[in-house]
Amino acid sequence: MSIPPAVALERALYMAAAPFLGAAASLPHDHPVHTAVVLVGGAGVVGSVVVAAKSTEGTGRKLMRLSPLALAAAVEVAASAVPGWGWDALFAGVWAAAGCIVLPLSRTSRRLKPALAAAPAPRPLPAAAPTPAVPAPAPVADDGANALTRDVRRLWERAGNPGSTHVVTATRHPGKRHDLTMLLRASEPGRPITGLGEAAVAAAFGVTEPDVVLLPVTQQAGRQGGPGWLEVRLIPEENRRRRERPTEAERWADTIGATAIPGSCFKGKVRNNGRGVTYWTAHLPDGVGEPRIDMKALCTALDLSFDDGRVFVTVDGQDVLVSVWDVSPLAKVYPATRELLTPDADGRWVCGFLTNGQPARNRVYTDRGAAHGLYVAPSGGGKTQLMALAICANANFGAVVWLVTEAPDSKTAALGVHCERYGVGALYMVRAMRAAVALMDIRGTMVWADGQVHEWDPDLPGCPYRPLALFWDEFLSAARNGDFGPEIMNLAETISVKGRKYGVGEHVAGQSVYVQDGFTQLLNENLRENCIPVVLKVAPKKIAEMFKTLGVAPEDIPDALPRSFSKAEAGRIERIMNGEPEPPSDSNTGGVGWIIESRKPEVQRSLFMDFEQPIAPLFPNTVHGLTGHEIAELEARGLWFDWTLPPRPGEFGPEPDDEDGDELPSGSRSKPRVGAADRTIPAQNTVTTPRQALDAIKKLTGA
Repeated sequence: MSIPPAVALERALYMAAAPFLGAAASLPHDHPVHTAVVLVGGAGVVGSVVVAAKSTEGTGRKLMRLSPLALAAAVEVAASAVPGWGWDALFAGVWAAAGCIVLPLSRTSRRLKPALAAAPAPRPLPAAAPTPAVPAPAPVADDGANALTRDVRRLWERAGNPGSTHVVTATRHPGKRHDLTMLLRASEPGRPITGLGEAAVAAAFGVTEPDVVLLPVTQQAGRQGGPGWLEVRLIPEENRRRRERPTEAERWADTIGATAIPGSCFKGKVRNNGRGVTYWTAHLPDGVGEPRIDMKALCTALDLSFDDGRVFVTVDGQDVLVSVWDVSPLAKVYPATRELLTPDADGRWVCGFLTNGQPARNRVYTDRGAAHGLYVAPSGGGKTQLMALAICANANFGAVVWLVTEAPDSKTAALGVHCERYGVGALYMVRAMRAAVALMDIRGTMVWADGQVHEWDPDLPGCPYRPLALFWDEFLSAARNGDFGPEIMNLAETISVKGRKYGVGEHVAGQSVYVQDGFTQLLNENLRENCIPVVLKVAPKKIAEMFKTLGVAPEDIPDALPRSFSKAEAGRIERIMNGEPEPPSDSNTGGVGWIIESRKPEVQRSLFMDFEQPIAPLFPNTVHGLTGHEIAELEARGLWFDWTLPPRPGEFGPEPDDEDGDELPSGSRSKPRVGAADRTIPAQNTVTTPRQALDAIKKLTGA
């Protein structure tokens, strides 16, 4: 590498000046060499002080150029202070070597390039690709905007005018400090606003995304609209208030309207302190369709437990009623009263209460004639209670009541006191059915007060006979009887088809309505079409099949009911920690089930008839019976006698050679009565217990 001339010349000067600098300290003070070194060094020191004092641009470079002279003065002073010429030569050599290496004159020359580089010069980086210029927003003339709008514009411009938009106006919400509404337009006229989302707006104002609402702008008088405009609402304060102190409508919209009943709009809330219930009403907009209800999500939104059975929903078209009870209506006991069990002018009587507090009503007749009855429940589900209510209602209506049960019990015995005929067993049931079928033929020829023969109609005056209500308890057990079962099923089907026209209502109580259990499809359909079925306490896995058998559409099949409606006792964790047993659960679901009056089953709790107390006050004083003409016709046909007797010769076909003569169940009251068709119940205070009821039956039948 060639050495630049300036560098070579500077090094030569240092090498030539070094001997004079080393010798100057040993020469006399008046010697010209010593004088020259002192003057040159002094000039360097003075120049350095002056340059440093001014501290202008280029100070460092000037100090660098004066450094050889200033250091020469330092060497002169040091050499004068040290005896011997050896130290003088060493100091002068160090000064020359430093000058040759540093080259303060050559390196600071403006006209020359650096002679030596400490490191290779960095290569210049490639030029970056030109960034497309963002069109500047069109200048906005002074539109007289208020202070809030100007402040909002500054924040918006600081964020880079998100979405290439311009703030037209900003309006503060009444009573709010930070809530406002902005009107935006595209910076370029005629272009739509694109790429602007809640996140960009929230970042510009330091709020969260849920606090930003973007709304389209419709055209108004004096202002354009459409995709080139956008309304932005910032509502952090409103959202905070809504989270902490929501109104009823807001609470509904944020919870129930979003999850439990999607799309529903809150209408009102009514509290009934007397009944201990709160009603929430809501409406679904047109076009939403059938409400979709999630009961568990609804209970969660209301801070209640689904298993408490306190929340119920009623749907009426597009309207929704949510009933929230203080205590589950299904856990209450509704005592039966004479007033509730007396049919009104339309033949309706109260059999229980629905979950919304309305009375659940059954009927003793329909517009097609006498009403049938279908009561389904497992053992212990409240079937006998429900049947007792229906017996009482028909008796209060003035009907003749026959009750037959497959197996005797104290409740049916107590009810039998108030029935025209009561008996036990399959033989008794088949005889009662034969008499009922024959009675339909007899009534078909009986002349009414106008001299004509009519089908039974409760509103038509002049009927020559009373309605007849037939109750078959544990019907399927009797229908499975090996001797009389087939005939019982055939006769039951006949009565279900023709009975309504002659005032004969057939009420069947059992544990199943399945064909595979012996319940024929024809009997099921006839009863269902002419009655209001009541189903109690169905096992969850059987609900779908049970209601499908009863003709309920799949979308209307209800959910299973809880196993108990009593609130769970608190303190379970403490009992576990103390090793204590759990308290017994209160299985209070007896009498709870569904009444199927319309296409959709409704949950109800039946009235309670307390058999530990006298039930006579619930019934009429008179037990109504058949007319003398009806009894005479039945006797002529050999069908009116003591139905508790063993089978008579030829009654069920040719007799076998050897008769076993088995005794039939006793305790049935069936001895025929000639003369007056009605009889009067003994004094009400004489029958107060099931045992007294059985004794009364024996006295009446002469047993």
